[in-house]
Amino acid sequence: MRIQNLSTALLTLSLGTVNAFSPVAITSRQSTSFALNMAETALTQDELKKMVGYKAVDDYVKSGMVVGLGTGSTAYFAVERVGNLLKSGELKDIVCIPTSERTKEQALSLDIPLVTLDTHSKLDVAIDGADEVDPSLNLVKGGGGALLREKMVEVMADKFIVIVDESKLCDGLGPGFPIPVEITPFCHEHTMRQVAALDSCAGCKPVLRMGSSSSNQPDGDDIAVTDNGNYIVDLHFEEAIKDARKMALDIKAVVGVVDHGLFCDMSTAVIIAGKDGISVKK
Repeated sequence: MRIQNLSTALLTLSLGTVNAFSPVAITSRQSTSFALNMAETALTQDELKKMVGYKAVDDYVKSGMVVGLGTGSTAYFAVERVGNLLKSGELKDIVCIPTSERTKEQALSLDIPLVTLDTHSKLDVAIDGADEVDPSLNLVKGGGGALLREKMVEVMADKFIVIVDESKLCDGLGPGFPIPVEITPFCHEHTMRQVAALDSCAGCKPVLRMGSSSSNQPDGDDIAVTDNGNYIVDLHFEEAIKDARKMALDIKAVVGVVDHGLFCDMSTAVIIAGKDGISVKK
């Protein structure tokens, strides 16, 4: 696993207050030196997200590519960067596949050309965030409710680039963030029980997501519905999952499960923003 210090990705980032929907601008795509001491400068979480989102696009997206666009507050900045570079002419002749209706709306607002897997089943690269990353670069995704479309798109990419801040790193998946499982509405309580009864899921507490599908915190009285018309069950663990790969296979085999938020053996690289700058794990 190779780690590079890449703090030059901060090159021209203004350090004012950043809002995820009105971020500050990075004006140059080229790496240049800068005099910013990371140890003395406190960066907000949104500034960290912007750093990795922009760097992923700058390093991995080239003209003529088919690109998967992820979903969530970190992926937002990668989508923004693609739109900015298309507008400036630094990127040309690319098409993109969004992984949610929210990402689709953002991409259209930036005039990013969109296609689907129906016409473009082969992607050059996909860029997305993650809710947890373990030392083997296995992921938990789906806190934003887009796990099915994300996995469908990202599994077809030659390179899957994950962008996170260092708070998403963990020693073992499970305790830090619940595992989302997308299930069919038909007999959903039965499916929840079947998943919870799996040996590989021992100790989990299944919680049906309520309110908005894009938040795993209850924010409404109705059952959350995904872009695909399904429900989400969040599996809460008090201890680290012993075998994420086995759990992934076991959950997927339950009839009534559409897919789950364990993304095992899919990551090409994880770009991490932290207090000491940017690092890349491969």
